[in-house]
Amino acid sequence: MTDSFSTRDVLEVNGKRYHYSSLVKLGQRFDLGRLPYSMKILLENLLRHEDGVNVTAKEIEAVANWDARKEPDTEISFMPARVVLQDFTGVPCVVDLAAMRDAVVKLGGDATQINPLAPAELVIDHSVQVDAFGSPKALETNVEIEFERNQERYSFLRWGQKAFNNFKVVPPRTGIVHQVNLEHLARVVFTADKDGESWAYPDTVFGTDSHTTMINGIGVLGWGVGGIEAEAAMLGQPSSMLIPQVVGFRLTGKLAEGVTATDLVLTVTQMLRKLGVVGKFVEFFGDGLKHLPLADRATIANMAPEYGATCGIFPVDAEALAYMRLSGRDEAQIRLVEAYAKAQGLWHDESTPAAEFSATLELDLGDVKPSLAGPKRPQDRVLLEGVQKSFRDALGPLTANRKPRTQATADFIAEGGSAAIGNPANALTNGGVVVEKDGQSFKLADGAVVIAAITSCTNTSNPAVMLGAGLLAKKAAAKGLTAKPWVKPSLGPGSLVVTDYLEKTGLLKELEKVGFYVVGYGCTTCIGNSGPLPIEISKGIAEGDLAVASVLSGNRNFEGRVHPEVKMNYLASPPLVVAYALAGTLDIDLTKDPLGVGNDGQPVYLKDIWPSNKEISDTIAGAINPAMFTKNYADVFKGDSRWNRIASPDGSVYRWDDSTYIKNPPYFERMGKEAGRIEDIHGARALGVFGDSITTDHISPAGSIKKDSPAGRFLISKGVDPKDFNSYGSRRGNDDVMVRGTFANIRIRNLMLSGVEGGYTLHVPSGEQMSIYDAAMKYKAEKTPLVVLAGKEYGTGSSRDWAAKGTLLLGVKAVIAESFERIHRSNLVGMGVLPCQFMDGENAQTLGLTGKETFDVTGLQDGEAKVADVVATAADGSRKAFKVRVLLLTPKEREFFRHGGILQYVLRQLAAKKAA
Repeated sequence: MTDSFSTRDVLEVNGKRYHYSSLVKLGQRFDLGRLPYSMKILLENLLRHEDGVNVTAKEIEAVANWDARKEPDTEISFMPARVVLQDFTGVPCVVDLAAMRDAVVKLGGDATQINPLAPAELVIDHSVQVDAFGSPKALETNVEIEFERNQERYSFLRWGQKAFNNFKVVPPRTGIVHQVNLEHLARVVFTADKDGESWAYPDTVFGTDSHTTMINGIGVLGWGVGGIEAEAAMLGQPSSMLIPQVVGFRLTGKLAEGVTATDLVLTVTQMLRKLGVVGKFVEFFGDGLKHLPLADRATIANMAPEYGATCGIFPVDAEALAYMRLSGRDEAQIRLVEAYAKAQGLWHDESTPAAEFSATLELDLGDVKPSLAGPKRPQDRVLLEGVQKSFRDALGPLTANRKPRTQATADFIAEGGSAAIGNPANALTNGGVVVEKDGQSFKLADGAVVIAAITSCTNTSNPAVMLGAGLLAKKAAAKGLTAKPWVKPSLGPGSLVVTDYLEKTGLLKELEKVGFYVVGYGCTTCIGNSGPLPIEISKGIAEGDLAVASVLSGNRNFEGRVHPEVKMNYLASPPLVVAYALAGTLDIDLTKDPLGVGNDGQPVYLKDIWPSNKEISDTIAGAINPAMFTKNYADVFKGDSRWNRIASPDGSVYRWDDSTYIKNPPYFERMGKEAGRIEDIHGARALGVFGDSITTDHISPAGSIKKDSPAGRFLISKGVDPKDFNSYGSRRGNDDVMVRGTFANIRIRNLMLSGVEGGYTLHVPSGEQMSIYDAAMKYKAEKTPLVVLAGKEYGTGSSRDWAAKGTLLLGVKAVIAESFERIHRSNLVGMGVLPCQFMDGENAQTLGLTGKETFDVTGLQDGEAKVADVVATAADGSRKAFKVRVLLLTPKEREFFRHGGILQYVLRQLAAKKAA
């Protein structure tokens, strides 16, 4: 370790000496008081890792002299203290590590060289699906199905637990990764022994899920990365990044009566999206912090990906310590956090001087109003009073191509004609359909809420909104209201602690009375694991070609994400999720229209059953205590009997079999000991031409697997029955399945085809329309490289490595877009796919590109070029020449790209070290 600035110091806490890199000492040479909290964390990270190679004194000086207004242009290295994984992204990470053990041996290394050097903790939370709902047996039924579906994956993870050092697994039925991280895994201040000395330093984290930022709420700097970047960190490789700009967000005042943290975060998301914070840090400060409980802060931090920032961080203060104490953390750890934060100038209180920021926004919390976001993006906030209009405005385009219904059909129904499902006479002229289910007959119409889900880490960590939902349910049940018969209601607590306090207050029973039974401990609906709709509802939707809706307390509502049959999705607080389940429709103004009729024959309005802030705070005060956390996390890595019964192989090298879940990936095939050069691209064809806001949900395989899809046909060829397909997420450990589902989202629109929705493209030489996968394989057989053209905000959404891995395996050499989301651009680089950006004011449309051209990308200069030349040649020989920016932003990224990706770079380094 190098210490150019003589910052090494010792802190004594709890009778123990800790070494640390002192920001106060560095502050004797630089004005650090003006730095934002998050920049100080980066600075400490550099001081502690200074080695003259990966981290130099020049980088430390660059951060210490940070210019708030300067556009980022200086590269630094960042090494997180630990890595957090969820199972959808974590399984392929462990698959890659297992494959690297095979590959490093072939290169002359040792399999045991491949081990996480930074602590890695995987939480299984993405595999449970809402198959059963609405009954006391729903939880156990869903868990049984989960274990049955995922035996092969879970066996593999249990092997990983034994085979790898520094790797732990939190078994199923425990909670959502980010809530478990907040409630238990986060240290806030990390300690480790190095060369016989105990060191203390800030807890920092990379997570293979974009909502890792939730941990920012307790002062821990961390953000979501792709699986490949996480693997590199686990293997001791620092992550290269540009010194970011930091946007300050001043909060003043306090939330008004009836306003929730969800309403606040949707407001914050809209404001920051409007400002534009992609690639930037956001830091919250101001007098309003003292009125924001830690759970509210975590709610805001959670949605940093939705407002586009790398992180959304709050400082360590008395509220952070109070939460650590509430959540059962050890008192010695709490004393260390306080002492370290104060010694380093990282402690926040009312005397803390204001920092300098690159830009500043301000919000009076008292101005926040009840809101939802939808129908398809989290930044599209709608006031509660405007939801009905929002729904009606969205309805036109969604139903524009619907076949008209005849008046005779309506007359047939009105005259008592059969309403049996499947009868063409079922459909009404206004798009409604009469449905019979469980002995009830009702009309299913546009705007019907068919899914109402209290789900996802964003809100289930927050007792105020969870208990608020319970209190609202209690009042609704007392008046005789319950969820409408066409609604699929579900309750997915973020941790076992949530169930404990709902049971202790008696509110779990009240939620059950209106239809909300616990369905599982995982992300469920928010990630598309909403499960099938009742068959009668599905048939009714199909019969009427209805535009139905979901309302969920999640953070994502992109097209096709929640459920393939649901065209409109709105994010809402848990109490509003319950309210919309009671109303059963979006075609209502809950601020003035009744939810329904009570058992006394009188209309019931939302204001009649909405709990007061005092009711909620009083309930919280008597409901939650440290013992709940201590009990539920005492054996968090042990798992239940089902988990411990799963057989798993032994050995340091995995014995690959013919599993359709776990497969040795092809990334290291024919890999030599030396890196190659970055070559120009010649004669490429466009695999697809896409518009703006193509998300990783559009690109990455997700949701259910259709039997007539390329992935479905592959599984059938392997003897898998369609009922056992499971989801794409569960099969992320098998590249054969995943590559077939890349760019296969049912809502994606390839502009090479007119009026076609779904994962299709044009194979240009033959003029044939086919699936993107089939076209890619045809091009591969023809030895034709591929490119993708796209608009603005390409790759927004979750940090899904398969959006990059699938792109690579389809044969795509470069993606040319108007702009990229940070994580996806980084992931493309990490997998050896070249990200390029159109010059300002240009895109495929302005350049007159149809995608039917051949493309040459030249002037790459072994990756050193900032700008490359592209020539698009049409069938008639006409040529269109334009320039693009080459988005290999740092020397380290260029080095990764030369090696073919991060993993290949690490493998060669390790093999060379072994040989030396």
